[in-house]
Amino acid sequence: MKLDIYQKTGKKSAKKVTLNEEVFGITPNKHCVYLAVSSEMASIRQGTHSSKTRAEVSGSGAKPWRQKGTGRARAGTSRSPIWRGGGRAFPASARSYAQKVNRKMYRAALRSILSELVRQDRLRVCNDIQVTEPRTRRMKAVLGQLGIAGRALLVTADYDQNVTLAARNLVDVEVLEAGRLDPVSLVGSEAVYFTTDALRKVEAGLQ
Repeated sequence: MKLDIYQKTGKKSAKKVTLNEEVFGITPNKHCVYLAVSSEMASIRQGTHSSKTRAEVSGSGAKPWRQKGTGRARAGTSRSPIWRGGGRAFPASARSYAQKVNRKMYRAALRSILSELVRQDRLRVCNDIQVTEPRTRRMKAVLGQLGIAGRALLVTADYDQNVTLAARNLVDVEVLEAGRLDPVSLVGSEAVYFTTDALRKVEAGLQ
């Protein structure tokens, strides 16, 4: 399987890149993709919500009034859930929403997503997407030459400060290093652009 290589000017290069069929040409496993995406989304949740039970709220432990003879309902504590200022009956407590996905399944999900991107012609390979200075207008010019519109993911081999800073003000553009590639970013992008070095790095990590 071969893909065209695009230059930064938007023109196709004379050379083509050969893709590994085991990474970019498999039959997608939808269940693995679902589990991987669900795990990533769940890990974003903070889980810091917390309320107090009747044992945790402040208040006296004494009986508010005697059991009989007052004409009022029986009460044993002012911290009861039915009292104003009392504790909650079934309070939310801090918890972790993390879901474990084993490495083999996670890699299968990435291979499945990449294969589907290739099948849908949503994966492109570029020689270079560097910019000379960390300016948004420089990045917009490069994206315009490449014909990038809509939600796009740019994958570089290593951290590039100029590219990252130039793209961070663009709402529909995300920049990731090859080692930090994740299923949510891939699935949520209309087009994914790899540099040739980044493509080889991802390919080597998923074989």
